[in-house]
Amino acid sequence: MREQHLWNYSLEDITRGYTEEALTYGCVFCGKKYEKGQIYFLDKPEEERERAYDAFGAIRAHIQDAHRSTVDYLLAQPQVASFTGISEIQRQLLQLMSDGKGDREISEALGIAQSTVRNHRFRLREREKQAKLFLAMMESLEQKTTASIAMSDKGEIEEVLMTASMIDERYGITSQEREKTIKTYMEENGAIKQFPAREKKKIIVLGEIAKCFQAEKKYTEQEVNRILRRIYEADYPTIRRALIEYGFMERSADCQVYRVKL
Repeated sequence: MREQHLWNYSLEDITRGYTEEALTYGCVFCGKKYEKGQIYFLDKPEEERERAYDAFGAIRAHIQDAHRSTVDYLLAQPQVASFTGISEIQRQLLQLMSDGKGDREISEALGIAQSTVRNHRFRLREREKQAKLFLAMMESLEQKTTASIAMSDKGEIEEVLMTASMIDERYGITSQEREKTIKTYMEENGAIKQFPAREKKKIIVLGEIAKCFQAEKKYTEQEVNRILRRIYEADYPTIRRALIEYGFMERSADCQVYRVKL
């Protein structure tokens, strides 16, 4: 589980896949940490198992083995379009480029003309230049005003989870809105007084409910129901479905295993 939102890392850290702290190197994708001064033997093929790594070598080997690279990790995320603004065809094109495919191979794989592949390359290159100027502009703005763009008159707009099913104005939630909604719709013990109808308030309440589940723990549907029944006896199946629909939980294809995605 990430200890902070991916975009809160520096561009350099995201690009290389890890961050360096005083005593550790940490993976920005999964939170795996390696302590400096320690020696690690990673889970490698038989011929490489005896190879020892220091913390720096271990984090680099981990990135390659577990995530391949930043581009591969991001392109594999179901919400990549929402977080990067690329289209599905551009995602596929970038994945093929990452795999070392040329224009002709990409054209054949996607069923488009080579001229269309080149056009996508051009547009992606233009977006890259725009992104650089946009990042420079926003950093300059924050330096000039000493205030985050997320700071509104009603409090700071909270970060959106990378697991969110869709990114739009529903997720523009401030700290004041969260506090007011929780007070209105939830008891002090975490039970729901009434499940809200408005989308933004629903997302806030679902986020609080998701905190009742342990990260990385696998739950059966019966265990999920048992927890949700204590929270909202009136209609806990609706809450279970909403947790999945809004990206707070995931379940296996056979519906046997549930896991929180926070």
